[in-house]
Amino acid sequence: MGREREKNSGYADRSIDIDLIFYEDQQLNTPSLILPHPRMHLRNFVLLPLCDIDKELKHPVLGQSMEDLLKASPDPAHPEKQSRRLKNPQDDYSLNTFNYITIEGNIGAGKTTLSTMIAQDFNAKLILERFKDNPFLPKFYEDQARYAFPLEMSFLADRYQQLLDDIGQYDLFKDFMIADYDSYKSLIFARVTLGEEEYALYKKLHQIMYKELVKPDLYVYLYQNTERLLENIKKRGRDYEQNISEDYLLKINQGYLNWIKNKAQNNVRIIDISELDFVKNRADYLSVLKQFI
Repeated sequence: MGREREKNSGYADRSIDIDLIFYEDQQLNTPSLILPHPRMHLRNFVLLPLCDIDKELKHPVLGQSMEDLLKASPDPAHPEKQSRRLKNPQDDYSLNTFNYITIEGNIGAGKTTLSTMIAQDFNAKLILERFKDNPFLPKFYEDQARYAFPLEMSFLADRYQQLLDDIGQYDLFKDFMIADYDSYKSLIFARVTLGEEEYALYKKLHQIMYKELVKPDLYVYLYQNTERLLENIKKRGRDYEQNISEDYLLKINQGYLNWIKNKAQNNVRIIDISELDFVKNRADYLSVLKQFI
């Protein structure tokens, strides 16, 4: 948490403070940890909650119950229960008004990470693109001219089959669906990688295959500047991605923005996360969620 210890003794505010009170009946005395906590029996704000949990619980060293320790406590404080409670973001950011959310973005934008976090926090069915299994992907980054068409055709078929399976199988125990890709992703990448004749054929096949699929009722595009994208790509360390050029990322981003211009704007959110870190910073995560609504 970035805590810097003061040289002088005494208490100081901390970003987070976790005290271990008991661990079963274990007794431990080391420079970094003492069990049970050596001063827990002197603090009413510890004893009162423990009595709520189990007033007959015995202290493994002192041999007294929590109730007896509270009665004998020298602490004059009278802590009171608070009405406030820890809240799940569900309480303030209702996403289950949507049936199907798609989170899109450039390579390395963080769409899979955000989709996974939201699925966990909001009880959503998670649909992730299975791109890692595509045998043409590493070859494409080595020789784009040769492998662009088989790669895009492979993605076209794989994405169609996965969406057909996942969207068609409703989960009664989930509130909505969230995916880290959209069917139109295929067209955006194909427009950049294919020649005119190949793209025309590809587009015709795409329209035939996807015309009956359910469309998302919320489309989120995560924008990150190219510098951050390249940093993220390098950080996640996929060998076949390390030579992706800045120009290629710029073309993909422009392809997304051109496509978004033609969509109904009431179900589209463009969120600039170039200066945010929604993984490490909770406030950034909540800021992103707020823009969904």
